[in-house]
Amino acid sequence: MDTLTINLGDRSYPIIIGEGALCKLPEVLTSLQAKGTVGLVTDTNVGPLHGDKVVTQIREKGLNVKVCVLPAGEPYKRLAVIEGLCEDFLLAGLDRSSVILALGGGVVGDVAGFAAAVYMRGIRFIQIPTTIVAQVDSSVGGKTGVNLSEAKNIIGAFHQPSGVVIDLCLLTTLPDRELRAGLAEVIKHGVIADASLFEYMEDHVDALLKKDLAALTYPIRRSCEIKGAIVEADEREQGLRANLNYGHTFGHGIEAASGYERFLHGEAVALGMCAAAALANSLGLVDVAFVERQRRCLQRYGLPTHWPDMSVDAVWESMQHDKKAKAGKLKFVLPEGFGRVVHRSDVSESEVRRALETLLTV
Repeated sequence: MDTLTINLGDRSYPIIIGEGALCKLPEVLTSLQAKGTVGLVTDTNVGPLHGDKVVTQIREKGLNVKVCVLPAGEPYKRLAVIEGLCEDFLLAGLDRSSVILALGGGVVGDVAGFAAAVYMRGIRFIQIPTTIVAQVDSSVGGKTGVNLSEAKNIIGAFHQPSGVVIDLCLLTTLPDRELRAGLAEVIKHGVIADASLFEYMEDHVDALLKKDLAALTYPIRRSCEIKGAIVEADEREQGLRANLNYGHTFGHGIEAASGYERFLHGEAVALGMCAAAALANSLGLVDVAFVERQRRCLQRYGLPTHWPDMSVDAVWESMQHDKKAKAGKLKFVLPEGFGRVVHRSDVSESEVRRALETLLTV
């Protein structure tokens, strides 16, 4: 068991990481002086697997619990779901002394966090991420939100959790495809901030894909350290925090163009990383060896690195709605080497399209 702290003044919070970390949930609720009814938000995949265990721990603290089960999947990350959750919270008697628990992957965390941000103008919530992508990325940092059909995470708020409980044992029930998709975000962290982490991901493919919890501990903890340090330095994404968007400008366009149904988030990010590396190569920032080494690593985890039937026009159109664009210009995070990235907003449409076209050929 290990605890990291995200230092944000009076909004600081712990990240508890380890096998069996869920047993610490009652302590976290005590530290928050939770009262009355706790809202537990989960989905149809995770709820049947882990919901009862969490409900039992809540009730052992003498608290009531309102369980809200969402349909699983990115297509349900919509504003109508937020309205439904807030109505459930109100009818169950949740008030400003209450706490929301988000038990699930990135979609559950984003939706529950946004509901917590707007219900009664903001109440506390705890992230209990059950997927790799949620544990190493979306549960840390306070970004919450939902999608429009044209763009991902375009409606949302910064609302930091009051705690994050990362129980590695919850990963044992994670489907293999979800595991692989989540590891794309760990590889991303290696590319943007830590060449040693990238090398670890190259060297431990078999153990990580077998869900060896001992092997998973280091990359999950290191990813939380990387993201936590960036969030502490730039909570509202005025500069440094944009580094975390490596692969995401392309990836979010790919997700939207495919209707949020063809690719998991991490899979789209893997494709986006390949396109970003190709763009960096065309701009003279990295050599071909970098592009190929990153691609090989992603491929070894079974992640997509090509989309032969992709519509470049559709992805380009979706990218125009990227919330990080300023004055109509897209901002790209591009590698200069393993562990180093730069921001570029002087990239032409033709250069972006050529980068996307590299995904068409296997």
